[in-house]
Amino acid sequence: MPALTPADYDAILLSVKVALTAVAVSLPFGVALAYLFAFRDFRGKVLLDVFVNLPLALPPVVIGYLLLLLLGRHGWIGRMLDAAGVRIVFTWKAAVIASAVVGFPLLVRSIRIAMQSVDPQLLQASRTLGAPWYDAALTVVLPMSRHGILAGSSLMFARSLGEFGATVIVAGNIPGVTRTIPLAIYDYAGSPAGEEIAMSLCAVSVAISLAALFLHEFLGRKPAGRD
Repeated sequence: MPALTPADYDAILLSVKVALTAVAVSLPFGVALAYLFAFRDFRGKVLLDVFVNLPLALPPVVIGYLLLLLLGRHGWIGRMLDAAGVRIVFTWKAAVIASAVVGFPLLVRSIRIAMQSVDPQLLQASRTLGAPWYDAALTVVLPMSRHGILAGSSLMFARSLGEFGATVIVAGNIPGVTRTIPLAIYDYAGSPAGEEIAMSLCAVSVAISLAALFLHEFLGRKPAGRD
């Protein structure tokens, strides 16, 4: 296989940076929503659940276009950001937002399953001893759901790493700025001389994704409360 160019290494590093940032930004919201879904009953819960999982059913291009309408200069949020001198569209931050939106349902689902597997008797014991809900959440639910949190994070990282459709719409394909591994492969695939480089980037993407998915499987198989 031919050697990767500095621009290809930039695309690899940017992909990892975007995926890690998307997971870090989404994790607090994912934990909070998973807790609500696992332990709380409230009006509109089904509607919120459907809305959170909607990106799984929508084509990524549709998500990217909706984000472009929302974050663009004439969008609802874009106008406020523009007035504050903040630009999101066609920057690497837009790629983070696109990756976060498409990967968020997978994060919430994994954490929710882990939280629902926590022994109810432990929660009942903490309440009997007078612990408020937030104390039980911090000392019982979160520690016993840690494998699910890590598994969901690794799954979202893998999904974010391969994000293409939403990213190309809202962040564009700017070399050195927003061009991630999938976008670089798309460029090379359209060039007769770029097939071998495209295969090299595919191999890198597969290797990183496999590592993340093996980590997800390893953590997902660990029972709650055991190391």
